Amino acid sequence: MKIYTKTGDQGETGLFAGPRIAKDHPRIEAYGTVDELNAALGQARLHDSDPLIGQVLQDVQNDLFSLGAELATPDPRKHGLELLDESRVEDLERAIDRAEERLPPLTQFVLPGGTPAAAALHMARAVARRAERRVVPLSRMEQPVSSRLIRYLNRLGDLLFVLARLANHHAGFPDRPWDKPRA
Repeated sequence: MKIYTKTGDQGETGLFAGPRIAKDHPRIEAYGTVDELNAALGQARLHDSDPLIGQVLQDVQNDLFSLGAELATPDPRKHGLELLDESRVEDLERAIDRAEERLPPLTQFVLPGGTPAAAALHMARAVARRAERRVVPLSRMEQPVSSRLIRYLNRLGDLLFVLARLANHHAGFPDRPWDKPRA
């Protein structure tokens, strides 16, 4: 099987079990950003030294393929592609709680960065927030996406923030607070 098909050379792509649409369509933007997020998580895993973080990120990467498949399908229920259920949102919440138990309480805004692992997780968090912003408008379109996907991405952004803090904490790198300008 060849990797190139030449069917997208005119700026269109096909949805799974659906029509061909422009590559800059909001649906393509959404699942393309989810794909970018998955790649950012792959990069973050290069720096991983904590078993909790590594397993959580691997599970999330699998989830993101499911989320992307649902976004790429105009009628995912009809085609059996509602693959990411509400239990995965709850799993993210449990992972946030487990990570936060290992951290000092957050009392102020912190700057992204720190160790290479934390910086990569913060970058992935920013991409997750962008993915969420791309999926939200789809919930109002003619073929809307499930609000479950929005909840998942919202929780994922929170999780990646906490995991970035955890990566710094494990390395002995304290949170760097935002220095709010004085008026």
